[in-house]
Amino acid sequence: MKTPLAWLQLSHERIRLLVAMAGISFANLLMFMQFGFRDALFESAVVLHRRVKGDVFLMSPESTALIAMSSFSQRRLYQSLGVEGVEAIYPIYLDFALWKNPETKATRAIMAIGINPVDDVLDFPGLTEHQHRIKRENGILFDRLSRPEFGPVADWFAAGKLVETEAGGQRLTVLELFELGASFGADGNILVSDQTFLNIFPSRQRGVIDMGVIVLDPGLEPELVIAQLKTLLPNDVMVMSRQEFIDFEKNYWQTATAIGFIFSLGAGMGFIVGIVIVYQILYTDVADHLPEYATLKAMGYGDRYLLGVVFQQALILAVIGYAPGLGISSILYVLTAQATSLPMAMTLGKATTVLVLTVVMCVGSGAIAMRKLSAADPADIF
Repeated sequence: MKTPLAWLQLSHERIRLLVAMAGISFANLLMFMQFGFRDALFESAVVLHRRVKGDVFLMSPESTALIAMSSFSQRRLYQSLGVEGVEAIYPIYLDFALWKNPETKATRAIMAIGINPVDDVLDFPGLTEHQHRIKRENGILFDRLSRPEFGPVADWFAAGKLVETEAGGQRLTVLELFELGASFGADGNILVSDQTFLNIFPSRQRGVIDMGVIVLDPGLEPELVIAQLKTLLPNDVMVMSRQEFIDFEKNYWQTATAIGFIFSLGAGMGFIVGIVIVYQILYTDVADHLPEYATLKAMGYGDRYLLGVVFQQALILAVIGYAPGLGISSILYVLTAQATSLPMAMTLGKATTVLVLTVVMCVGSGAIAMRKLSAADPADIF
């Protein structure tokens, strides 16, 4: 089997080939990390949304995101019981309190989630068997996936040490751990009873909640109930399906903050860097072998054949540069997830997106570099 001319051209200058691989891998690394951070932003922002057991959700129209909730009267939840198909309702309190690191005494904002201890409304790992314990006033469950700045709470608890600290000026005792995870909006979380929540936030009133959760009868179409609720309830609450609830949060981070734009811009810059690198490699290769291309033209090979050689070079560079970028990015995803507690994970969709962008990047660079190939005139060379 004959070795393709495109590969012979590239492998003839091994140093140049290695530089090209490194450049493309670096461009891939930039795109992978930016896409990874962007997706981690969106996924971490809706972890709580996905863990709430409900079909329909009520929120104040003044709420913009989970980190900026406005309260509304719990009466709206009770009113929803008048709609046929509503099986259960659950109120949830949300707010940020200053948590005191039990080791260093430094303070940091932590998200407090307040629920009725008997409500089966949250699906957190490690919660089911321990939720009843928050009936104890000022007893809390601590998110073991919170950032380390909140102190060695999980390690102390696992070692059997009594963990006591303060939040909002209240003395709190960690009774058990659960798992939710940090996000760009909340570095850590605690789960408390509604009474403990009101102790931490004395300015808050009982019955003035931040999220209303409605569970429907099995098999019932949420859209039908949502339409009735929108008709029944005043406009001081928003009625959303689960997907609308999730999309509402994602839309905030994507459009109302600069973070989503910054990560997308970073991925775009990686793409541009890759185009420049590949173009320089291909352009230099064509320029260095211009006499050989002119000779091939004199032998009867047409422009289509020669252009095909350049495109083959571009595709080869895309493949051999993509593989190291994918491998290094996968390792960095794991390290980043461990360091930040963010859900950084390599997915098939992400890997495919970057592969397609890499191919487009290299082929586009080849198309630009082909302008030099048109200068390969046998009459000028000889």
